[in-house]
Amino acid sequence: MMPDVSLNSIDRTVYERHSVRSFLADAVSDETICEILSIAARAPSGTNIQPWKAYVVDRHKIDEVAAAIKECGVKPERATWSDYQYYPKPFFEPYLSRRRSVGAALYKLLHINRRDVSSMRSHFNRNFEFFGAPVGIFISIDRRLEVGSWLDLGMFIQNVLIVAQGRGLATCPQAAFAPFHENIRPIIKMPDNEILVCGIALGFEDKSKPENKLRTDRAPMNDWVKIVS
Repeated sequence: MMPDVSLNSIDRTVYERHSVRSFLADAVSDETICEILSIAARAPSGTNIQPWKAYVVDRHKIDEVAAAIKECGVKPERATWSDYQYYPKPFFEPYLSRRRSVGAALYKLLHINRRDVSSMRSHFNRNFEFFGAPVGIFISIDRRLEVGSWLDLGMFIQNVLIVAQGRGLATCPQAAFAPFHENIRPIIKMPDNEILVCGIALGFEDKSKPENKLRTDRAPMNDWVKIVS
């Protein structure tokens, strides 16, 4: 929910951005994609090393990636995160409850019962099609870099999302691709010295789809802010 305060244009762009899981087929021009990435690259980085790499793929390549993941025969829930571990094992509070809450809210909008594993899996697999977006962006980082560069990379990714939102485009950052980096590398010609961090779906939101009505909550500031005097 947007706070009851006067927002400037940057505030409004940040608050209105949300992850979109169904896109229209409408094309996004190469010029617009390049503008978004160029401005996003103004993200800060330690000693200005700019550790990000981006691989932009069209619908044809997206279909090729999706087919390669499907043909590998590994179910997403059994995939091995061999390059990096995104989530903790096991989950713990308060993060476990937040994770469960967003999953329950999404599947409620889709009218998928939590026991309907087949439908859940079918929806999750749409990740690998970039949810129908006309553009996919794979983000990588040199594996020789350290944790600080991952912080820089996160700021770049956030910039991509916000700059796209400012142009009326929708996005969805997707870590789901990372365990399948070995299947994706040859298609996008990503060298072994890079870690596939995530994908980003980019396009125009299909506002008729129920999954795009999802708006996630944020923890109250008292839970995570300490004013030290």
